[in-house]
Amino acid sequence: MAFAYVLITVIVALTVPLAVNLRERAESDLLGQAKVTAQALAASFDSSSLAPGSRDRLTRQAERYSRQIEGRVLVMDEGGVVLADANPFSVPVASGVGEDYATVQRPEVLSALVDGEPSAIVRTSDELAVDLLLASAPIVDDPDGRPVIVGAVRITLDVQRVSDSVRRVTIVVIAIGLAGLLAGMLVAFVLAGSLARPLTKLAAAARSLGKGDLSTRVGGIGGPDEVRELAGSFDEMADRVERTFQAQRSFVANASHQLRTPLTGMKLRVERASDETDDPELRTQLEAADREVDRMAATIDRMLEMAHEVEEGAPTEADAGEAARAGAERWADRASQRGAEITTDAADRAPVHANPTDLDQIVDNLLDNATAYAPGAIEVTVTPGPKRTVLAVRDHGPGVAPDERETVTERFSRGRAAPAGGSGLGLAIARELAERWGGSLELISPPGGGTLVEIRLRPAPGPSSGGVGSDDRPVADEARIT
Repeated sequence: MAFAYVLITVIVALTVPLAVNLRERAESDLLGQAKVTAQALAASFDSSSLAPGSRDRLTRQAERYSRQIEGRVLVMDEGGVVLADANPFSVPVASGVGEDYATVQRPEVLSALVDGEPSAIVRTSDELAVDLLLASAPIVDDPDGRPVIVGAVRITLDVQRVSDSVRRVTIVVIAIGLAGLLAGMLVAFVLAGSLARPLTKLAAAARSLGKGDLSTRVGGIGGPDEVRELAGSFDEMADRVERTFQAQRSFVANASHQLRTPLTGMKLRVERASDETDDPELRTQLEAADREVDRMAATIDRMLEMAHEVEEGAPTEADAGEAARAGAERWADRASQRGAEITTDAADRAPVHANPTDLDQIVDNLLDNATAYAPGAIEVTVTPGPKRTVLAVRDHGPGVAPDERETVTERFSRGRAAPAGGSGLGLAIARELAERWGGSLELISPPGGGTLVEIRLRPAPGPSSGGVGSDDRPVADEARIT
């Protein structure tokens, strides 16, 4: 009987957290994707787009975006009054043009207009009888060189199919747990000894899957027939879960592709207009528009990076020194335009356990972050060590505020001093890519001010992995950002 109680505890401990984690992860990913999409659309508008004489063009633009994202698109002025409403849903819905959407019933709109922050929520529509994902982002313009909120974009997406899929997965998880509990109670007294090891392996697999490793499978497992059937059911459930999240990643990729196509055409037209105009003021505005298009394209690329996974059979060794030098060369022109100068001090060879593409993305995101936040001297160093190889980027800007140190490496988190228009993904991408390879990202407040970002990676096996240096270089304890 004691073993039966233990078995009940194990099954419940596996089922409930896994079901909760799956639901929370799915909703979090959906909200994050919707906020990025809303930001990308908002970046394509400015004060001239919202002018009274541009309403027809504004409506056509909203309708085009509505078809691309397969969702409703509303464009509002700074007071929350709807200027354009593009609705693709088959169920008739009254047009919102002319209505005031800046109300307490629509907190996502207030967040964009009042706080200047993107926001996303899931709400059930009584009119459409489906779950809707609502996301809003501010439209920011800088006519006088200062960012000003001139309006907002709200998108509405039907998430009923994804919600139903997650709900089915949750039911499968619960069903597997109940089936395992029943089978275990029937054979508890007979198979107590042979159940321990298989259940331990199954528990480890469930924890791994719950933490986000969608490739986790139990595979061949010993024990009674009931336990082997449970393992097989677990693997089937894991397959369904992986397909669900692959569908979400496909949504991100498809949305990014649909946005990239009009961006390419827009960029070509802006560049052509800039080359042909003789008006210096107009050329300045067109060059600013060209930079905005580049920023939107970078945001789309980051959406894809966050959905990227390491491909099976991809290289697992990269040279951190070479990546640092190549990154500094790639960013030299961009840094010069932003008033920054990049210097490197990297070992001739510093092999680390990482994919070369991931390592290049880490360097690019750190240099992008440094040049955007703190123009000036930027130093890139690579120091091999016996346990850790440290790739560091140091700037001499204002540093990170103490109350923001816990959150600046999280997705969509941006400091108060951050320049307008960023997505808050740079440091998050660098941290997640480093952790993917058993590494870490640390923020340090060095003597003399500024910010030091250290990426600590495992050296690749080989005689060259134990070079001079150490990951425990002397840094004042009180200066570390924890």
